[in-house]
Amino acid sequence: MEEYGGGDLLSEAMGSTARVVVVEDCVEAPGAFVLHLLLKRALAGSGAAAFLALAQPFTHYDRILRKMGCNLSLHRRNEMLHFFELQAFPGGARDGAIADSFVRLYSEIQRVVEVTRAGENAGHFTIMIDDISLLEVAAHGSVDDVLDFLHYCVTLTSEMDCSLVILIHEDIYAGEENIGLLLHLRYIADLVVKAEPLSTGLAADVHGQRCPCSFR
Repeated sequence: MEEYGGGDLLSEAMGSTARVVVVEDCVEAPGAFVLHLLLKRALAGSGAAAFLALAQPFTHYDRILRKMGCNLSLHRRNEMLHFFELQAFPGGARDGAIADSFVRLYSEIQRVVEVTRAGENAGHFTIMIDDISLLEVAAHGSVDDVLDFLHYCVTLTSEMDCSLVILIHEDIYAGEENIGLLLHLRYIADLVVKAEPLSTGLAADVHGQRCPCSFR
């Protein structure tokens, strides 16, 4: 992969033809702001998105995106944003039932993608996951179930010509015993965006983060 960073390069990356985009962050540099930028861009024009929210409720994203000039409530009413509230996912399921919960979730995502793409003047569709670390927690640590779900989603990007954006907390998977999921995401990604702290630290007029972008 070739690495870029700074300036308008993140905007260039967001406008690229990458099907699978992985956003890596850490405690010192949360990458949520990258997701917000990507979500706004995904909904621009006639674009549509399915947002899998495990980290925050809808009101959180709606408030932030309004400040960025994007009305998520309106996009939701117009069925251009399909928001999946997954803080309680998979609803107390155990063992084999967890895999069934992932299958049902994927089936619902597949349905909204197909319906949206079949509409008149359909634009690009984006699937976003915030965040994959919490999806693993929801699966009771079953990385295999998470990887199977990701495989289905990646296949869908090819079949339906859509994109997949995934946020992962890199520092959680820094240890050798936990690095498998992170390495897999890097392998399947067309583009990796890493949120990193500035060497100068935080400042009143600077966000305090930079985003190197690595293209496959």
